[in-house]
Amino acid sequence: MVTHQQLAAATRIGMLTRERDTAAACAQALHELAEALPLDAATLLAIDPITGSHVQVAGIGYTAVTSEALAAEFVSTPWYANVVRQSLPPSITEDAEDTDSVGQRFRNGWFYAERVRPAGFRDALSGALRHHGRLVGLITLSVQGPDRYDSEARHLLASVLPALGALADPTAHTGDRYDLPATADASLVTAEGLIALPGRAPAQVLDDDEFASLVGAFLVSEGLRLRFLWPVGRRWYRVALHRCTTGSPRARQAVLVSETPTELPYGLSPRELEVLTRAARGQTNQAIAQALFLSPRTVHSHIEHLLRKTGCASRAEATALCVRDGVLRPTPDDVAHFVEADVLTGRGRRASR
Repeated sequence: MVTHQQLAAATRIGMLTRERDTAAACAQALHELAEALPLDAATLLAIDPITGSHVQVAGIGYTAVTSEALAAEFVSTPWYANVVRQSLPPSITEDAEDTDSVGQRFRNGWFYAERVRPAGFRDALSGALRHHGRLVGLITLSVQGPDRYDSEARHLLASVLPALGALADPTAHTGDRYDLPATADASLVTAEGLIALPGRAPAQVLDDDEFASLVGAFLVSEGLRLRFLWPVGRRWYRVALHRCTTGSPRARQAVLVSETPTELPYGLSPRELEVLTRAARGQTNQAIAQALFLSPRTVHSHIEHLLRKTGCASRAEATALCVRDGVLRPTPDDVAHFVEADVLTGRGRRASR
């Protein structure tokens, strides 16, 4: 029978999903489990969406190096497939009906003999973590005494697996980490392809080949963020590119793309936005005219119109406004001029102005 203490621990673990500091929340979740279930060691692992490897996000008695190395071996065993397949977390000592593909029980297998038993553990309980239907991680509790994880323990762990999955999912709090609007659509762009974010529709701008080239230029730049405007069909979007700054080296090569529908600000026309962007690069009217196949007189008229619409007294003031608020429609060649190297202070911006 579930005790009051165990019920309270499960409730507190559920409440931890509201925390923005997910690393601290994951660590606290393991400590709550230690209050509710017997354990001498525990590891909470997330699946890196880019590399597919298991990364420890919290541990008790396990170093990250040890836990991740064990996970890399464990996922190759039939027992891992058994854990993923079952909704009720299996334990080592309650596997009478949970045999692997070659008919051997886990305690007769090499992983138990070479990894678990030498570490001093006689029982362990493992559960697969899912979030929004995706497999996102793994939790394992280990104890030195045998036969410690009975049916009640298995059901208790099963009851908190959804909360643990929400905590461990490395994509779940991406929007919070980069302060994305709640209504923004977003995707992670990696060398391996696009990764969807829970609760968000994929960014439509990524269907544009020219936009993909812009993302490529951002990746090779020194910038951490780039904000601008981009059209998709007849609609305009306020877009932000964020370089991922946490996780594995490969993860840090990912780009978060977010978009929110917008109207062109200040009543600017698409052509005026192009002219303003090139003016912000420091181009002369003559250079802008050549680049956009316009006459210098037409460019001059566009400059006068956009100054009036933005309420700016000078070209320099309009440029500052443009860069500060992301009122830009850049090409890949423009990226190095407008990326932000420090998104908190704006220092390090390479814009020519």
